[in-house]
Amino acid sequence: MKQLVQNYRSGELILQEVPVPQLRPGGVLVRNAFSLISAGTEQGQVDFARKNLLEKARARPDLVRKVLDKAHTEGVFTAYRKAMQRLDQPLALGYSCAGVVERVGDEIRDIAPGHRVACAGLGFASHAEIVYVPRHLCVHVPDGLDLAQAAYVTLGAIALEGIRVADVRLGESVVVIGLGLLGLLSIQLLKASGCRVFGIDIDASKVSLALELGADGACVRTDESLKGQVAAFTSGHGSDAVVVTAATPSSDPVELAGEIARDRAVVSVVGITGMKLPRKVFYEKSLQLRMSRSYGPGRYDRLYEEKGQDYPIGYVRWTENRNMQAFLQLVAEKKVDVHRLTTHTFEIERALDAYDLILGKRKEPYIGILLKYSPEPELLRQIKLRSEAQSRLVSHEAIVRIGVIGAGAFATSVLLPALGKAGVRFRGIATQSGMTARSAADRFGFDYCTSDPEEIISDSEIDAILILTRPASHAELVIQALQHSKHVFVEKPLATDMYQLYRVAKAYRDSSGLSTLMVGFNRRHSPFGIALQQFFAGHAQPLAMLYRVNAGALEPNDWQLDPDQGGGRLIGECGHFVDLMSFVSGENPESVYGSSAGIEDVMVTVKFSGGSIGTLAYITRGSPAFGKERLEVFGEGGVGILDDFRRLELVRSGCRKSLKSRLRQDKGHVAEIKTFLRTIQGIEKHPPSFESALLTTLTTLKAAEAIRVGAPQLVSLATLLDDDKPA
Repeated sequence: MKQLVQNYRSGELILQEVPVPQLRPGGVLVRNAFSLISAGTEQGQVDFARKNLLEKARARPDLVRKVLDKAHTEGVFTAYRKAMQRLDQPLALGYSCAGVVERVGDEIRDIAPGHRVACAGLGFASHAEIVYVPRHLCVHVPDGLDLAQAAYVTLGAIALEGIRVADVRLGESVVVIGLGLLGLLSIQLLKASGCRVFGIDIDASKVSLALELGADGACVRTDESLKGQVAAFTSGHGSDAVVVTAATPSSDPVELAGEIARDRAVVSVVGITGMKLPRKVFYEKSLQLRMSRSYGPGRYDRLYEEKGQDYPIGYVRWTENRNMQAFLQLVAEKKVDVHRLTTHTFEIERALDAYDLILGKRKEPYIGILLKYSPEPELLRQIKLRSEAQSRLVSHEAIVRIGVIGAGAFATSVLLPALGKAGVRFRGIATQSGMTARSAADRFGFDYCTSDPEEIISDSEIDAILILTRPASHAELVIQALQHSKHVFVEKPLATDMYQLYRVAKAYRDSSGLSTLMVGFNRRHSPFGIALQQFFAGHAQPLAMLYRVNAGALEPNDWQLDPDQGGGRLIGECGHFVDLMSFVSGENPESVYGSSAGIEDVMVTVKFSGGSIGTLAYITRGSPAFGKERLEVFGEGGVGILDDFRRLELVRSGCRKSLKSRLRQDKGHVAEIKTFLRTIQGIEKHPPSFESALLTTLTTLKAAEAIRVGAPQLVSLATLLDDDKPA
């Protein structure tokens, strides 16, 4: 299928053939009929992406500060790589569309194939022939309303929310500043609400159109009589409310809003505009400045948007979904006219011409720009990028044939480049969206890309599979890969609950160990970790280990905190630190105890089989400018201190030895991949055992249980492997 994609580093726009996105339980697959280009927002996205690195830095000083903090703690090269990996991710453009439902997820009950729906959401309602959309981001299209009109749903909901934020009443006088698409929709919605409306814009043609669409008055911003006209329009009192829908870096719209508003009026800011407020006028009039957030309550809440947890209507009357419904109903009742706003319609094959228009390469006036799609697009789950002859040639030269499931920033910036340097054959790659699979496939030279992991797992020309998806899917994919006799490398954690871990252990046992299964506990492969282990090798007395992790806080909606996706930070990340302490001591975990301070901050103490003890302090409340990881090991008169995998200090009997890397961290990712490949080839003498990965994962799961019940927990593979069900 065709999808419009932008390279965020170069700014290049591409109309690309990508696999159809994967259907998920809580949403629907929609065959687009039309999608709307939001000229203001999308022009800003495209313009930013086309800036060079220096211009991007000037535009986003907040991100520059984060990179500088990273450079201080992790090294210049590591910080640069992480910054570049953000820019290398493909960007799906578009967030408002309408079409016909193709398939529905298992959890959907009120939408069926063949239903007409309108959809919203960046990353979902994209400019693509087929889109996956969660249930709360799509609504039924009223009978009699054509899909071209329904494609305005997101912009309409944004305009409607801005009016709700302004809290206008029947008969009030409202001024709309900025008569682009949002402003002209706002004019009509305000008239439908029984308000008197005055519009202001810098473009005389848009002022004229506002009057044609029902505005009671309108004026060009540069007209010297503007303020007098607004005063006359409001009987000298000033506007009851001002809705700012302008898109400009200038603060003129909010300054003007303060001047023309009445005492104690509301200023609702919808557009992206400068915000240097004139305090004097806002103070003296006791004005209320209110920011309107997108299309309503529920926006940016993953529980609402992606997991289907609705807000009770008695408490939240107008969610984003209900705003979408209300807007379409007003259009169906002909109280809002979007046909008058549509100035251009392009077939999807000419999408780049549409962007030439909003970027000023074509000198034509425009307002609403629609992209139109074929009613019968070619729907492929797999896109072949090499001919069979080319694939056989590459296969002959490669040491291992690799399939990959998942292509996030870490995978594409660290693990896949490491594989490429090792000389593997990149056979196939799968992701949920299809778009990211195509991007990674082109970048690394895969034979094909797909949105269906089963195609990777069942491919007889794949020797080994890398599973680089979100944690909750790891166990099931590992089990399927083992059942198909594949070697498996899976990012941590191996599992996110006890039953998953039991099933993985059983699948590995059933495979009779014929397949390699390695978990991405990379720190034991770091030269710093190896040097620390060698320093204490053969210790006769127990070691005492303190591992401090200054992890930093995540946004509340971050997927890593979602137990259904990331498993939480203790299970999702802390296996790294348990594994390194186990590796350094040469001992297996035997018991674990933990306590927490809030949801993310934990203190975990692990007792190891040789008597060593390790305490992990995983803290999210510290400064990002401070180092992230510090491991201190004490034993037999020796001390080892590892700081952020850039500095290692070893002290014993008055002798001091240091190992440093000034410009980059080395956490062992490249060495880890080499070890995996050498193990597959049978030439690695001491690969990490599957049992150690099981024990590490079991320790983190038991740590979570220890925190929950407030008592130490035994860590034993016997109960996991010998019983029919996990303990």
